[in-house]
Amino acid sequence: MNIFAGLMIPFIGTALGAAMVFFMKKNLRAGVQKGLSGFAAGVMVAASVWSLLIPAMDMAEPMGKLAFVPAAVGFLLGIGFLLMLDHLVPHLHANEEKPEGIHAALKKTTMLVLAVTLHNIPEGMAVGVVFAGMMTDQAEITLSGAFALSIGIAIQNFPEGAIISMPLKSAGAKRGNAFLYGMLSGVVEPLGALVTILLAAWLVPVLPYLLAFAAGAMIYVVVEELVPEAVEGEHSHVGTIAFAAGFALMMVLDVALG
Repeated sequence: MNIFAGLMIPFIGTALGAAMVFFMKKNLRAGVQKGLSGFAAGVMVAASVWSLLIPAMDMAEPMGKLAFVPAAVGFLLGIGFLLMLDHLVPHLHANEEKPEGIHAALKKTTMLVLAVTLHNIPEGMAVGVVFAGMMTDQAEITLSGAFALSIGIAIQNFPEGAIISMPLKSAGAKRGNAFLYGMLSGVVEPLGALVTILLAAWLVPVLPYLLAFAAGAMIYVVVEELVPEAVEGEHSHVGTIAFAAGFALMMVLDVALG
């Protein structure tokens, strides 16, 4: 039951954010969107360091001075994996007109949802790997630490849900459909996490690599999408301040609950 709740918390964050389409009459203001993107970026960077990379290196401690190898290799593989998906999966970001990925005759709303779904893949993977590590009795990962990551990702999923549902409404979708699409973009997280947990027994030898892999995938999303969105347009410090707030909050959650 604890594990099921942990897997569903990030999805609930996305759904609640998508529900903002019922309460907001207009698009998110540019400053608000910058702040939300910066906040999400801060949470993801802190989660990557404290919840994923540091435990990966702690698990590899028997390797002595080479304990960094699993973290470094997994991190780079995670970056490469998201880079590949970015080039293959057709998707469209909220503030862009030109789609990315392989050309496909898809509706604009579908490609907007695919863009957010790509972002959610590493987050679901991260939650799944951490809970898998906890289930295999890895001393570096506790139940409270796993929940800290889950809660942190749910917090940053809230603005992501709003960021996807509001542009969908502007693109012509009805409020109910915009909410549904925004909510469904988060389904990949519990599904990906569940698959990872089901494979937990076979993942133990490569768990440090998988933790770092999830970190690399999340950092790719931060650098490729969230940071540019937080600073685009007229110069302001909103994105930077929100990044600091998100980073500090996730750090506190991980250390206090871990």
